[in-house]
Amino acid sequence: MTHPLDRPIWSALTGEQAAWARGTPAALRFERDISPFAAPADQSAASLAALQGLVEPDEQIILVQSEPIVLPPGLTAVSTARAVQMVAPNAWPMPEQDRLIRLGTADEAEMYALAMLTRPGPFALRSMRLGEFWGIRQKDRLVGMAGERLRQGEWVELSGVCVHPDARGQGLGRLLSGFVAERIRAKAKRPYLHVFETNTAAIRVYGSLGFATRAMMNVTVARRT
Repeated sequence: MTHPLDRPIWSALTGEQAAWARGTPAALRFERDISPFAAPADQSAASLAALQGLVEPDEQIILVQSEPIVLPPGLTAVSTARAVQMVAPNAWPMPEQDRLIRLGTADEAEMYALAMLTRPGPFALRSMRLGEFWGIRQKDRLVGMAGERLRQGEWVELSGVCVHPDARGQGLGRLLSGFVAERIRAKAKRPYLHVFETNTAAIRVYGSLGFATRAMMNVTVARRT
């Protein structure tokens, strides 16, 4: 039986986050200002054609799964990469949280600006509506954040972890990651995350927080030609 995290996007779009899904039973994607993630139901020609139909000319989507990714003729790979999917099997003490604040829709523009500056991964203007997001402010400026993204039953993805260049070296990424992971655990869910295999520094940090590798994932950014 396929694990829900082997095809995390499809599992999310056909499960708890179906309200954000657009498409048909053959292929789904998130609303454009929520996330660029999309997925076909399977690798059949009909599903791949349906996936192509969800993409506007010159638009880009992102596919993530453990199996090799196949694209229909009308989509071209802009980039491909391998990512490490890590899960946290063990709990750890809740980090100190005096500096952390819950972020809301009033913070969307500032969160998006921070994400565009630091590039933590796919982040759209309304991405923060997929789950809780927490941040740290210094001198009334948002300098770090982390939150929840994909959901698959018992699993919740830790994502959007980023720190402003002016605030790096203070352990804020580790603090935010640990806090959000424990928030997920407090809801009787299991945290997991994705990190590019080339980002060895981040992999070490997440390992020190109790995350362990579950699987290697294929990531493709595709463009409608």
